[in-house]
Order: sequence, then C-alpha cells, then structure tokens
Amino acid sequence: MRYSAIPTIIVVCAATAAVAGEKRGLGAHEHGTGHFNMAVEGTEVAMELEAPGADIVGFEHEATSEEDRAAIEAAKARLSAPLSLFVLPAAAGCEVASVDVALVGDHEHDHDQDHGEDHAGHDHAEHDHAEHDHDHDHDHGHEEAAEAEGGHTEFHAEYRLTCADPTGLTSVDFAYFDAFPNAEKLEIQMIDAEGSRGFEVTREEAVLALPGSS
Repeated sequence: MRYSAIPTIIVVCAATAAVAGEKRGLGAHEHGTGHFNMAVEGTEVAMELEAPGADIVGFEHEATSEEDRAAIEAAKARLSAPLSLFVLPAAAGCEVASVDVALVGDHEHDHDQDHGEDHAGHDHAEHDHAEHDHDHDHDHGHEEAAEAEGGHTEFHAEYRLTCADPTGLTSVDFAYFDAFPNAEKLEIQMIDAEGSRGFEVTREEAVLALPGSS
C-alpha cells in the first residue's frame, strides 16, 4: 500500500496558518473571520477549521450556565458533520473517515489540574499553611489577570475524508455560513499536488471553485 502524504500536507497547511496565527494572536483574533485549510492527495482529503467562539456560539466567555453549555455541545455536534457544512459535489463520492472537534483557548486552562500537579511533586507536610495560601493566591491572581485581558475561545475541527472520484472535487459550497449566522468570512489555504493557494469565501460569496476545475 502506498504511503499517504495527507498527514504531511496538512501539517504544512497548518504551519502556514500558524504563521498567520502568530501575527494575529489568539487574543486578537477577528470576530466574524475563521480559517479553513484543505489538502487533497489522491482519494484522501484533509480539512481543518479554526473559528472564534463568537462566530460559532455567539460568545467567548467561559460557559457557566446550562444554556451556554448546551450551545457549545450543539455547536460541536454540528461541527461533527463536515459534509453538511462544507458541501462537496456528489460526483466525488466523499465519505467522512474521521472527525475531531474541540473548544480551545484561554478558558481551557485548568486551575485544579495545575494545583494538583503542584502537590504531586511535593509533600504537603513540607509546606506550612501560609506558604500554601500564598501559592494559591498567586495562581488565582494569574487567572484574574487572564480574565482582565479578556478570555478568548476558538473552535478547532479536523476532518479526514475519502473520495471515490477525486476528479469530482470541483467546488466547495460553504453551508457553514447558514449554520453559524455570526460567521462572515473564511480565509482558506488549499494544498494539492499542484501546490499551495490562498482563497477567501464570505457569506455573500460562499462557493469556492477548486483549482483545476472548469
């Protein structure tokens, strides 16, 4: 069996997006604008989406209410059906092979985990109560500082598809904009056998003709 280049291609694609990400920074991402990577190699297709929480669920604060948590779970479920968001021509015969959806960002910092790791490597008896309180207040101060700077979350999704007839991959219809009313634009990095290309789709122009299509 021939080794698939898809993992290598998508890593290169993600690295390109990461450079742009370093420039904008997680805390400075642009609401309304997401990033979509797509790599095609033979019958395999890899796709990656990064979108601000505000675009997907309408907020970026930590989910503290049942309503917020329900909105996040509903969004994850919707993002787990890529072919209903990024519609490919039926002629290509594409099927979903794997899906990985996560919410990442400032609010993913787990204070309890950090607190537990601090105790894992030290004997509690070696620390007096005052020192423990100081450490706790110090850590809590970092959390408050992060909140003061403004917490930001992003949805990150990775997909792997197999397509029976890759020649049928002539376009992508971004129904994503219908699913998420706050999303306005996707900056796209496309990689295939002919190289890397950048595109942009918007709510008003949501169909992308793929390179090589007529």
